[in-house]
Amino acid sequence: MKKTFFITTPIYYVNAPPTIGSAYSTIVADVLARWHRLKKIDTFFLTGLDENSSKTVKAAKEKNYTNIQKYTNDMARIWKEVWKRLNISYDNFIRTTDPKHKKIAQNYFNKVYKKKDIYLGTYEGLYCEGCEEFKRGLDLKNGLCPYHKTTPIKIKEQNYFFKLSKYQNKLINLIEKNKKFILPESRREEILNFIKTGLHDLSVSRPNLEWGIDVPFDKKQKLWVWFDALLNYKTGVNKRYWKDQVIHLVGKDIQKFHCIIWPAILLSTREPLPTTVFSHGFFTINGQKISKSLGNAIGPIELANKYSVDALRYYLIREIPFGQDGDFSENALKNRLNNELANDLGNLLSRTLTLVEKFFDKKIKKGKIDSKLKNKLNFKKIDSLIENINPTEALSEIWRFIKEVNKYINDKKPWENEKERKDVLYTALDSLRIIALLLFPFIPDTSEKINKQLNIKLTNFKDAKFGLLKEGKINKGEILFKKIEEQKIKEFKNNEIKQKPMVKYEDFQKLEIKVGKIKSAKEHPNADKLLILEVDTGDRVRQIVAGIKGHYTLEELKGKEIVVLTNLEPRDLRGFKSEGMLLAASDDNKIVILKPEKEIKPGSGVK
Repeated sequence: MKKTFFITTPIYYVNAPPTIGSAYSTIVADVLARWHRLKKIDTFFLTGLDENSSKTVKAAKEKNYTNIQKYTNDMARIWKEVWKRLNISYDNFIRTTDPKHKKIAQNYFNKVYKKKDIYLGTYEGLYCEGCEEFKRGLDLKNGLCPYHKTTPIKIKEQNYFFKLSKYQNKLINLIEKNKKFILPESRREEILNFIKTGLHDLSVSRPNLEWGIDVPFDKKQKLWVWFDALLNYKTGVNKRYWKDQVIHLVGKDIQKFHCIIWPAILLSTREPLPTTVFSHGFFTINGQKISKSLGNAIGPIELANKYSVDALRYYLIREIPFGQDGDFSENALKNRLNNELANDLGNLLSRTLTLVEKFFDKKIKKGKIDSKLKNKLNFKKIDSLIENINPTEALSEIWRFIKEVNKYINDKKPWENEKERKDVLYTALDSLRIIALLLFPFIPDTSEKINKQLNIKLTNFKDAKFGLLKEGKINKGEILFKKIEEQKIKEFKNNEIKQKPMVKYEDFQKLEIKVGKIKSAKEHPNADKLLILEVDTGDRVRQIVAGIKGHYTLEELKGKEIVVLTNLEPRDLRGFKSEGMLLAASDDNKIVILKPEKEIKPGSGVK
């Protein structure tokens, strides 16, 4: 039988349209699904909406809906439209108001009840309406939910309880023995430590609610929304997809539900467990999680319309290592588009096809593949990175090969080198064919555009080897990506110089600028242009992350005196804290660090 691959996103609350955070999870799941389809693996991709929450009722009333189901129907339509616009290739979009889901959720509740793992009891304590979760004191920060910054409400009610404590040791054994059950490793340690503090039985119903799924044997109670929501991974798919790989992608704020409660329910019902629960980090703005409830949500459609769907998909995967937190930056998105998508990839296609037009009358001439360039592509490594749920590094590895092909053309100069011209251009064209195949899961529209210009069709990974491009005619078209040009300031108008607004002297005085001395320099492991510097600024040695890679060697930087802005708030740059900013001058081609004319001790003020 064919191997199966089952990938899921969380099912999202329906109280607002998608944010950049929900788009992030869904795009990564889409990449993994598309990749496995190209490997000819029987793949199923499930996403959808959690519609049985009290948040749903609240949002419907705020929007003046008298019919809650109509509200969820309207919101579901919006979510589907957004995923269609972002080119999400899901196989099923589940809604927890679907009759099928309601029936199966009740059946599972009955199964657990018949195992005597559910009993009637009284709950008294704290409940976060944002998380839809009962909270312990140690879960709070300064009395607030750490994710929603709200004070949980105190409630006392009679509920049905699930014997979660019964499965404490089984869960510990499961997680300790199966190193891939929870990824990344740091999340596994968090969950293990949480379980070892002691699991308590869990309230899995709520009384007297107007919305939700009835407890099958007690119509006064509704299923707790998380008991119902987790079961979407069973109700939304044929059970044969629970055979081989089952991957749940979730945000770290809901990892406890997926890594503790969900496997405990499956252990109770003796159902197969997922292979891996992968908890990714948050997109943040100024260090704060992007969230609908916090009012700082960013809509993905506006960004897609402004920069293109593929530019957004590329940025979200390439910018932050999957699993880590990272700050969202529109400037970083622009830079990725201009420097990598337009320059590296777009220019590679355009220049290659232009040379074919010029020298071979738009015809692909079969030549000899350059073995040195061929060996620069490591498909097995890229595939391994995807299998280990590291799409960021997999995309970086593909991009390394794109840069190698650009370098190859620059070095071989086919516009001058008539003797090797046919071999060089065929090698470049066939490399583009393979690049388009590898990029299809990440930026599918762009991949199709490359294929159209090469006059070929998408195949699968059995064709990810060199020498398969057949002779034929190219169809050179428009450039793949248009650069985002910054609006240029007109310096002269009516013979007058236009100046930027004047800064008050008091504002300038707020800046603390000192001389620093670089003690050490190393490359940033997760960024192409960043270096990590240890800088002595007199008061202490501070870490500064700077975008100067390629302009100075590491040896040149050691011992170099520089000028540093030292009273900036620390900022996380791709996983490393930066505690200041070095000052530099730049033009279109180079960056030059500002430094004192003569040697002066670190910490000296700049006036």
